Amino acid sequence: MNNQQLTKVVYTPESKIKRPLLLFRLMWRDLLASKELAWQLMIRDIKAQYRQSFLGVLWAFLPPIFMAVGFTLAGESNVISVGKTTIPYPAYVMFSTALWQTFIESLNGPIQAVVSAKPMLARVNFPREAIILSKLGEVGFNFCIKLILIFGLFIWFKVPVSWTIILAPVALIHLVVLGTFIGVLLAPLGVLYQDVSKGVNMLSTFWLFLTPVVYPIPTEGIFSILVKFNPVTPLLVTIRELATTGILTQVTGFWIVSAIAFLGLLITWIVFRLAMPYVIERISA
Repeated sequence: MNNQQLTKVVYTPESKIKRPLLLFRLMWRDLLASKELAWQLMIRDIKAQYRQSFLGVLWAFLPPIFMAVGFTLAGESNVISVGKTTIPYPAYVMFSTALWQTFIESLNGPIQAVVSAKPMLARVNFPREAIILSKLGEVGFNFCIKLILIFGLFIWFKVPVSWTIILAPVALIHLVVLGTFIGVLLAPLGVLYQDVSKGVNMLSTFWLFLTPVVYPIPTEGIFSILVKFNPVTPLLVTIRELATTGILTQVTGFWIVSAIAFLGLLITWIVFRLAMPYVIERISA
């Protein structure tokens, strides 16, 4: 006789937001239950990503390298003036670009995951958290590949490191949480409207130039204000400083943005769970 108990799913017209303790218990249960499926989806997506690419993992290296080469040549030709950086400029750009790519991947991941899982969402009942976790795993895997480039450039350019480098992965998690928070917030809309993905891609290009990826933080003018109020700035700069000089200049901004990111992710997780049934009903109609 089978002793396993089947989990019953009961749908009622009552909103779950009226019973927050039950809602959080269900969210935690589904998060734990989604781990195995998330792992399988992550492995599938990673294999598909590199199987369908001739250059494979080189794509993790090429954008930072080309960015560094382009801006280094522009700086040497006096086309642009980027100011003084704390580490050799090519290493500065490659390291910062790798961090920026990780942020963008964590932002796009939830949107892409929900859009690509649209047929499955309409037909199969499973914890929706699995598709988000799978993309987070993919972001982590891609960054581990980028670490090869980062270690290599630190050695090649003889970049001095501080003992605080052991804290850099913790700060990196905060950067990923910020991207995931924004991505989960936009994911339900991304299923319904293709404009969301196109808008995010367009905004990302503009956002890059408001982030100190290829230049140090400016100190004067309106542009400096925009850069300082950019939520990515304190997180990215703190990671870079933890890995190199160990002298932190954005501590207050780092903790403010981190608090917003973690609290925002929790709130958007709730919104995501409440919104997805209506989204699925809409796409199934």
